[in-house]
Amino acid sequence: MNRKDYTLSIVIPCYNEKDNIETIVRKVLDAPVEKKEIIVVNDCSTDGTEKILEEKIRPLVSQIIYHEQNQGKGGALRTGFAHATGDIVIIQDADLEYDPQDYPKVLEPILAGKARVCYGSRFLGGVSKGYLANQLANRALTMLSNFFTHQKLTDMETCYKCFRREVIQAVDIKENRFGFEPEITAKVSKMRIRIHEVPISYHPRTTEEGKKIGFKDGLRAIYCIWKYRNG
Repeated sequence: MNRKDYTLSIVIPCYNEKDNIETIVRKVLDAPVEKKEIIVVNDCSTDGTEKILEEKIRPLVSQIIYHEQNQGKGGALRTGFAHATGDIVIIQDADLEYDPQDYPKVLEPILAGKARVCYGSRFLGGVSKGYLANQLANRALTMLSNFFTHQKLTDMETCYKCFRREVIQAVDIKENRFGFEPEITAKVSKMRIRIHEVPISYHPRTTEEGKKIGFKDGLRAIYCIWKYRNG
């Protein structure tokens, strides 16, 4: 792939992010990638996000897709991936925890031909980022996932998952919520693809600030690691 002649599709799943969606879209626009396709999937928000999307965001992005019923992050990503047309696809949460300035780091192994899938790790390089309880849970889930997938990941639960488009569009995603993370890792591994990792920055938010992952999601992740252990 030519390092300059490619398009990056950025899929932004969005649920009740009226206070953040404009900021993250502008950060994505400022990311150091020349050709971008920005796809926002509004997952039936109820907080006025739709008004912001129509009044401020629509002129800035390639597509805005609306779900008539809330499907969860996995469901929103499934929709976004299906509409992506770029050479490479990356996930961007709307909550400002991840910095689009890190895109070149995550893209580099794919552009260099060293990988077809690359994850941006919050824990690689000896610097742990995030609250201790979340760190421990993420590390435990990653270790369990690695046991079945035979990957050597440090952060299976990261938002920044980057794929060659033909890879992600070949995956039949079943999970609607955060079970997407172990599911996609298992199914990519079943395709005999080694997942590359690079270190990224991370700015965690609290539950009070709108973080949506909870204890039940952790239990679901364990179930999904087992469920999809054979791909």
